[in-house]
Amino acid sequence: MHDIRAIRDNPEPYERHWAAKGAPGKVAEILDLDARLRAAQTALQTAQAERNEASKKIGQAKARKDEAEASRLMAHVETLKQTLEAEAERDRQLSDQLRQALAALPNLPADDVPQGKDEHDNVEVRRVGEPRLIAAPKDHVDLGEALGLLDFEAAARMSGARFVVLKGQLARLERALGQYMLDLQTQEHGYTEVSPPLLVNDAAAYGTDKLPKFADDLFQTTDGRWLIPTAEVPLTSLVMGQIVAQEQLPLRYAALTACFRSEAGASGRDTRGMIRQHQFYKVELVSITAPEQSNDEHERMVGCAEEVLKRLGLPFRTLLLCTGDMGFGARKTYDLEVWIPSEGRYREISSCSNTGDFQARRMDARTKAAGEKGTRFVHTLNGSGLAVGRTLVAVMENYQDEGGRIAIPDVLQPYMGGLTHLDPAA
Repeated sequence: MHDIRAIRDNPEPYERHWAAKGAPGKVAEILDLDARLRAAQTALQTAQAERNEASKKIGQAKARKDEAEASRLMAHVETLKQTLEAEAERDRQLSDQLRQALAALPNLPADDVPQGKDEHDNVEVRRVGEPRLIAAPKDHVDLGEALGLLDFEAAARMSGARFVVLKGQLARLERALGQYMLDLQTQEHGYTEVSPPLLVNDAAAYGTDKLPKFADDLFQTTDGRWLIPTAEVPLTSLVMGQIVAQEQLPLRYAALTACFRSEAGASGRDTRGMIRQHQFYKVELVSITAPEQSNDEHERMVGCAEEVLKRLGLPFRTLLLCTGDMGFGARKTYDLEVWIPSEGRYREISSCSNTGDFQARRMDARTKAAGEKGTRFVHTLNGSGLAVGRTLVAVMENYQDEGGRIAIPDVLQPYMGGLTHLDPAA
């Protein structure tokens, strides 16, 4: 959500960035709605003042026993009542139109975000680790099916496309990855573990900028609630409608949850394997900060996500996304991409974003310093630490040997009962 006063005072950056996002002319539309709304509010206030003055004069006329004047004034008040109802309705309609128009427009990028149209204009910040040479690497589907631990056919029979069944040691390895990630983020990086609801209402989905724009990407229940596409939604919503003492900031939350996405816009993309699923697990990181803290917190969060890949020994690179490739609510985003041997390229495994006060305005989340009267909107940040399914894919493919066995990274072996390799199912 955007501050209409900021758009009035300095419309140029809004026009420039929205036009670059394919929404030219939106500033003129917004300012026209704003002008009409303010005119309606002025008309409403004028009619209210006139009614109050007429009501006062009715009492004065009755005190003078001037019934004719009192009757005339009462008729005028009745007319004003109709005017007030009409102006109040116009005020409500224009307020809704302005709110909906502002809610449909993306966040503005930070000043240090590179200009660009799409992923080809992203800037590589660093690479960590060298891809290991694997002769004719198999993909995770062939590896898992050969071990008898991965079954897409069974999942399709019961649920359809973009689902998978993991069995035995592979199911345990998925669980080990999620637990290891959560332990690292909570025990070493200071995040507070949260077990949140997997169903949220409209207010939570709207506040975290998933509604109305991304409704088609979500699954909705028959009672109108939404299955979470990421734990970002409930974790950030912990401060929805709240005023947090500035002395308590930053708040850092982490959750390991199932996530659900319809993948409405992914037709024909990544149809093989586990890269793009309707249901998957993810460790999500969320920070709530004071405005002046968010840039440093963003860099810290990226480091927390990178540390998982470093300790797993997976080659990766970190990208700073350009203006044309950033998400709807992001002010600045780093993507982490892990090496996938079967594809011979890096694939996204984490996205860490600073949304500034964009979400906070939508959910009315504020902070207040001790001894101060006023409040400020908090800044919210979110990032994957990491997507468990994609990390499982990366581990399977990067740790395969020529015989199809999969070694288990050292840091995961305690979670696997000391197991060092995945063996074929009995």
